[in-house]
Amino acid sequence: MKVDMHFHLEEGPYSLRWLLRTMQALTTTESTPDLSAGHHTLQFAEKMSQLLSSRMQQGCYSEEWLDRYLTTGRERGIEYFGVVDHLYRFRECRSYYEKHMLLDDSPVGRLQRTWLDQVCVASLSDFVSFVTEAKKSRPDLALGIEADFFPEGEAELGQMLSGYDWDYVIGSVHFLDGWGFDNPEAKDEFNDRDPVETYVNYYELLRQACVSGLFHIIAHPDNLKVFGFRPHDERELLPYYRRIAEEMVHSGVITEINTGLAYRYPIAESCPSPLFLSVLAEYRVPLTLSSDAHFPDDIGMLLDTARAAAEAAGYTELAVFRKGERIMVPIK
Repeated sequence: MKVDMHFHLEEGPYSLRWLLRTMQALTTTESTPDLSAGHHTLQFAEKMSQLLSSRMQQGCYSEEWLDRYLTTGRERGIEYFGVVDHLYRFRECRSYYEKHMLLDDSPVGRLQRTWLDQVCVASLSDFVSFVTEAKKSRPDLALGIEADFFPEGEAELGQMLSGYDWDYVIGSVHFLDGWGFDNPEAKDEFNDRDPVETYVNYYELLRQACVSGLFHIIAHPDNLKVFGFRPHDERELLPYYRRIAEEMVHSGVITEINTGLAYRYPIAESCPSPLFLSVLAEYRVPLTLSSDAHFPDDIGMLLDTARAAAEAAGYTELAVFRKGERIMVPIK
């Protein structure tokens, strides 16, 4: 059994790189039989222009774009899908981020203010309505959301999430004291930080996310390593791995093997690390699998490797969600 419970329909900022990456995804997932045969021809360029124009006009909340993910994923053996988008993409949620992100006149604050303007462009209601309708004819699809956890923001976040029929909610930590640590343009902030002390702060936030009762899944539970930042000897983090695994069990949340960092970021390693995965297995924390794809050609990326790692660690089941309920399916 292969599942992918964490993929995104769109993610800004909307740069030239984003346009090129969108065209690559369209090319790779296009069903026109002779498309690849016409590379370097005017006809190929015209066809790609038409595809990109259609994608931009329809937006990401179109059945055509969604089905590029699902068709590609099914071809790769995926039987359960979960679509999410980041909460910071939605205008209804902007005030939550403005309250908790660093948006002052410091270099990082200015950078993040520009970033938020660039990515917070969509409607949460539109996203939910689109996926809810799409699910009616796609029984292998579930509706989720990925929401950033901020300390002392639990009540506000809970209010924003209420009123929607989520199949599940993913909780993630991307910010430390308002600094978005996975933004490559702000990674110099790592330079003067002590690795162990920084991980202690990170795992305290992850612990609070677990006990908040807001989430079904804790996303990429060691993504602080995104740019290779961690102690020289990872075993220094074992007490914190054990503490968070114990808290996950106590709070009834699960986590994921998320391959996004392995194929998209400098660390080139899935979350969790092999050492962390061994701790999660020791504590019997339930798992799901996620490619964290942001384009349809990445759906299911490296999930065969992730599933093999889960099996090697002793897992025999994977978690999927429907209507807020966890369902365990055999890993085989």
